[in-house]
Amino acid sequence: MTRLQQVLFKLDGQYLGHPYFVTGNALFNAIARRVDEQVARALNVSHGVFLPGEYGEYPLAASQDGYAGKLGQSLPEVEAYEDLFVFRDPAHRWLLDSRPRDAHNTHPLQVHGDRVAFDSTCWFGRPKKMRDHRRSVSWYLHCYVHAQPGDDDVLPVSTDVLNGVQVGGARNYEFGKLSVAETQVVDVEALDFSRLEAAQRSDESCWIELVTPFVLETEHPCGDAQSIPWWWGVDKSELRCRETRFVDGDETYAVTTVDHGQLVPYTGPNPVRTAVNGVYRVGTHSRFGFGELRVWPPGADRVPERVVDREGDAA
Repeated sequence: MTRLQQVLFKLDGQYLGHPYFVTGNALFNAIARRVDEQVARALNVSHGVFLPGEYGEYPLAASQDGYAGKLGQSLPEVEAYEDLFVFRDPAHRWLLDSRPRDAHNTHPLQVHGDRVAFDSTCWFGRPKKMRDHRRSVSWYLHCYVHAQPGDDDVLPVSTDVLNGVQVGGARNYEFGKLSVAETQVVDVEALDFSRLEAAQRSDESCWIELVTPFVLETEHPCGDAQSIPWWWGVDKSELRCRETRFVDGDETYAVTTVDHGQLVPYTGPNPVRTAVNGVYRVGTHSRFGFGELRVWPPGADRVPERVVDREGDAA
């Protein structure tokens, strides 16, 4: 049994950092200082993705369908592999079309001295004829933790440990404080992989979406340089790369990564096994959230409207 613990945090105040995500390294350091050394050694933490607590509907690929109420405020049930990624899409495609999407895809800004921070609540005006003249939308952070093989008894990490962790800058001024909205433990290998199993039996090729950056080169003494995986149907010149910084204590190290959000053809023989490995991430620094992958079956797309358009053109 290979488990992971999904964690949905509520942002409780101002936050000073990246507006769309929190690195797994930052979350790992925030959690690791609250547990003993043995548990800290066993923990693996994903990148955290910000999302609004708003009305939405389940994506087409999810095992549930239709209207979902305020989807961002609680964790949806996980029955199939696709359910793991409902909140991992930074474009929040689960938002209802009636929501002002452009305004919901980023935090409201605040200025503190010469620094720009983000607020935990976004306010929207309403027509004067309505009883309430404005409404609020709170922000949440989705991530998951899992353990090294053989250390499954580490999960679940208790709510007492997770409550109150802080991320981002100015933490000594109480910025970036998180409280647990909900957690749930999922057995990944017990999920429904029927769409990928069907793809495995067919001659059609799957696709890989890079959910978080994949590390190629690192200055960190515990990491190694690595090449593009052989089961990606591209070479390095076809990929968008960037350099970022990896913080370890008082030191920072340059890290060259393949940028997230890219799609590459899958040329391996076993998409189901690759899908499971991609949830737990691959490559150097995978323990800190890098190298998370999603495997898409043939004919599927991150943007459902594109599939509809293609089918319409074919007709």
